[in-house]
Amino acid sequence: MYLSNEMALSFPAKSANEGFARVSVAAFAAQLDPTVEELAEIKTVVSEAVTNAIVHGYKETTGIVHIKAKLYSDSFAGKIVITVRDSGEGIKDIKQALEPCFTTGADDRAGMGFTIMQSFTDKFRVTSSLGKGTTVLMEKTIVRRS
Repeated sequence: MYLSNEMALSFPAKSANEGFARVSVAAFAAQLDPTVEELAEIKTVVSEAVTNAIVHGYKETTGIVHIKAKLYSDSFAGKIVITVRDSGEGIKDIKQALEPCFTTGADDRAGMGFTIMQSFTDKFRVTSSLGKGTTVLMEKTIVRRS
């Protein structure tokens, strides 16, 4: 596969920008001609990652959320690689954070964000450093149907 296109997006960590992020990445991913279901999964993982950055990464502070997306293609398939990064407080225990239903948020948080991201992507990785932030990397392959 070869790199066919890439984008970068940065915006204030405000809940109002979550929809902007998911629609922007989905529009970019549309170049791979995904199914409606694949596009919905891409929107969902971006939404979950951005929401985590806003709610858990920055909590009571403000900051910037950064998204990079790269498209790779060949004649058989395409792949989107999405990176969502914040410079917030970081994750103390990544293994624990990846457990379904674990949350450091308020009682209204289900703790399923990472689980959803893992289930809707082919490759998923979280790196984090306390006081420096968190990066979520997700890859999804889109098989060509024509």
